[in-house]
Amino acid sequence: MSSPRPAPLTGIKVLDLTRVLAGPWCTQNLADLGAEVIKIERPGSGDDTRGWGPPYLKDPQGVDTSEAAYYSCANRNKLSVALDIASPRGAELVRQLALQCDILVENFKVGGLKKYGLDYESIKAINPALIYCSITGFGQTGPYASRPGYDFMIQGMGGLMSITGERDDLPGGGPQKAGVAVADLMTGMYATVGIMAALHERGRSGLGQHVDMALLDCQVAMLANQNLNYLTSGVSPQRAGNAHQNLVPYQVFAAADGHLIVAVGNDTQFRAYCGVIGRAGLADDVRFSTNSNRVINRETLVPLLTEAMKLQARDYWLEALERAGVPAGPINTIEQVYNNPQVKAREMLRHLPHPLAGKAPVGASPLKLSESPVEYRHAAPLLGEHTEQVLSGWLGLPPEEIQTLLGRER
Repeated sequence: MSSPRPAPLTGIKVLDLTRVLAGPWCTQNLADLGAEVIKIERPGSGDDTRGWGPPYLKDPQGVDTSEAAYYSCANRNKLSVALDIASPRGAELVRQLALQCDILVENFKVGGLKKYGLDYESIKAINPALIYCSITGFGQTGPYASRPGYDFMIQGMGGLMSITGERDDLPGGGPQKAGVAVADLMTGMYATVGIMAALHERGRSGLGQHVDMALLDCQVAMLANQNLNYLTSGVSPQRAGNAHQNLVPYQVFAAADGHLIVAVGNDTQFRAYCGVIGRAGLADDVRFSTNSNRVINRETLVPLLTEAMKLQARDYWLEALERAGVPAGPINTIEQVYNNPQVKAREMLRHLPHPLAGKAPVGASPLKLSESPVEYRHAAPLLGEHTEQVLSGWLGLPPEEIQTLLGRER
């Protein structure tokens, strides 16, 4: 069997001026795909999320290290360089690094890097082939461009919280954010796509470009079918709890001893589902025989299904529905997720070398490339761990200047 080809982005160099989640999520994708990513961090404090704990990674003796789990989730495979971009020398060194890079990603407020000569126009002037990606709350244009933007407020402003959570007329009803920072994560993913497209286009033109990413734009875009539910009807979708706006039944049901998800996606599956739960006649009822009619008559149908589902245990239903080809699943804790045999088989948990923890757990990349696989080189770096290595190897700074710089940066 031949050895795998190098990772897709091997040889690509990325300058990472991001912090928190959206930007680091993007640059971690690039690093996983083989790019060499240099993360520039503030001396002394570094990425904000370094302090977002507990929990922290533990050393081999089980004692907390200084490395927050949050920071570790989005910064593997990167090299950390501690430089103060607000100092003339620090900004100059970053510009020198940008000259050698293919991609720069930043998430400073609009115009915030101009005073350091690190904005797009300044960097384009010295490296016109550079792909420069800016990630902000609201983008580089528009009346909100200068505002700060954070995931939680974007989930609200961008409409997600108006359709997430239990119905207002039921106990616990009201707006609810998602359990992870989905606006940040989706922006990081869209930014990755935009950068990869610009990289491909550069192969034709030889030139870089500015990729302008906004959390609000991405949040609006990811509303997907809910966008079109509104745009085609003129009626804003409302919160529906665990139910689906366009499919019935597609929701959580209570079994005799717990809960499970039933996700019927077509009429054939509905007929099979009705047979499993002992209500075969429902599939022949004109009110329920098609998905459109089931959506219209949701309030009549769902109580009938709810009563039937209470008659057996959760695992009974899961096994019976699987045999019948009806999509269904449990509601797992994250511990149960990592104990799931499918998750184990897909190797979604990895352990990477770490200078303080010995080894650090990471949630693996979902990208599975047969011939040029994702790389897992090392865990998220310590603050400034690679400053000397990069300044010497990339820029050829003499040891005495590096030591002087390090002394000043500390």
